[in-house]
Amino acid sequence: MIDIKNLTDDQLIETYGEVINELKERGIIRSKNLLGDLGEYFAVNHYCNTPGLPKLQFSPIGTQNIDAISVKGDRYSIKSTTGKTTGVFYGLNEPNSVEYDQQKFEFVIIVMFNENYKLQRVIELTWEQFLSNKRWHSRMRAWNLSITRRLLDEAKLIYVNSN
Repeated sequence: MIDIKNLTDDQLIETYGEVINELKERGIIRSKNLLGDLGEYFAVNHYCNTPGLPKLQFSPIGTQNIDAISVKGDRYSIKSTTGKTTGVFYGLNEPNSVEYDQQKFEFVIIVMFNENYKLQRVIELTWEQFLSNKRWHSRMRAWNLSITRRLLDEAKLIYVNSN
C-alpha cells in the first residue's frame, strides 16, 4: 500500500493520474466523469452478477438518455450521487409544457456513494416513478431527482451496504 500521507503534492497528483489511467484500462471508468462512471460500473456489474436481476450491458458512450440496456432490450438511465440529488435528465419537456414526454427509458438506477466513494445503496425506479418524483432544476433547465424518504419508499432496493 502507498502511504499517501507521506507523498509530496506533486507525487499525490501524479498518483491520482496513474489511478485514473488504471481505472480506464480496466474498463471501470470510460470518460472524465469519475462519479458517473463508477456508478455505471457498479450498477452494471451488480446486475450482471446478482441472480434475479436483469443482465445489463453498457450502452455506447454518447448514447442519449440511457447508460445501459438489458439483454431483453429495456433501457436504463444510471445516475450516481454522493448527496441528496441526482444529476439532470435532459431531453424532457419543460414544466407546464402541453406536450407529452416521450418515454426515454424504462428504468432509472440511482447509485448512492458516501463522500469517500464507498457504495452505500442502489435503487431502481420505473419510468412512471421517475415522472412522479422528478423535479425541475431551473439553472440547468432539466429535471433531476431528490433523494427523499418518499422516493426511497417507492423505489426497489437493489443493494444496501450493511456496514
